[in-house]
This record gives sequence, structure tokens and C-alpha cells, in this order.
Amino acid sequence: MDRKLRTHEMGRLSPEEFVQAEKSSIRLMLDNVRSAHNVGSIFRTADAFRCREIVLAGHTPVPPHPDLEKTALGATECVSWRHTEAPLEWLKKYEAVKIGVEITEHAHNLEAFVWPKEECVLIFGHEVTGVSNETLGLCDQVIAIPQFGTKHSLNVSVTAGIVLWDHLIKKRA
Repeated sequence: MDRKLRTHEMGRLSPEEFVQAEKSSIRLMLDNVRSAHNVGSIFRTADAFRCREIVLAGHTPVPPHPDLEKTALGATECVSWRHTEAPLEWLKKYEAVKIGVEITEHAHNLEAFVWPKEECVLIFGHEVTGVSNETLGLCDQVIAIPQFGTKHSLNVSVTAGIVLWDHLIKKRA
């Protein structure tokens, strides 16, 4: 039987080492993501994939928030983040490839998507209404995860994990 690793055997970085460690070329923008639990989960995912930063936009809950911290498990202390009430203005000024994660008419299928070499900001939207049309209008590209069930909807924190895993795997190839 395979033995589970103990915490001290996992080679985890300390919070101080994480802050100093090289980060990926990915920033995340959470545009009006309403659930603090989802935001906390995305902080943990951003930690796992060493994202450069999370931009919490609009009505997205910000640390410290008890429900956010409950799922973040301390990741808010390591992962760099900022808040903006004006996401469209921030996106207009930010010089990076802007990639919306949304099901749209011309979205690139994540399976076939070729990640840009430049720094990217991945934009995730509201749990019900998704990425706003105004925000999509500022995106250089849009990607969608192929789905085969009846809902064609994944939880935003699950979506973030799938997209970041795809980025990691394709960058390593």
C-alpha cells in the first residue's frame, strides 16, 4: 500500500520562502466574484501555482474576511493581492495579455489553446453572470473549458484550478 506523505516530507515552502520564490507569469482578476468561499479557494489555488498576484475587483470580498480565510487556509498571507473598484480602468492600463475565461461564441477551446509567452491576466467573473460584456470587450482572447454534461457551468474556483493546471502543463512541455 502506498503511504501518504507527512507534512514535513512534502517540501512545502514557508510563507517567507513563498514570498521570495519566483512566480508564474499569471495574474488572476476576480471580477465581482461574490462568494468569499470561492475567493478563498482561489487564493489556495494561486498559492499552489505560484501566481504573481490576484486582483480582487468590484464587489469581490477581500481579506480579512472570515469565510474567505476559512477556505484560504493562510494563503492570503503569502499570495500578493490588491483590490480595485474600477476593474475596467485597471485592465485598460495593465500591459499584459488579457484572457477572459468564459463560454463565448469565439472562445478558444482550452485543450487546443496555446498560451502566450508574455505575462497574462486571467479574468474570472461572477458565479451567475460570468465575465461582464464590458470586461470581455477588453480581452485579447477568451478561453473556455470543454464540458460534456447538461450544465456547461463549473464553479469558478474549480475553473481557476483547471485553467492554471493547463497553463503549468503546457509551459513545461
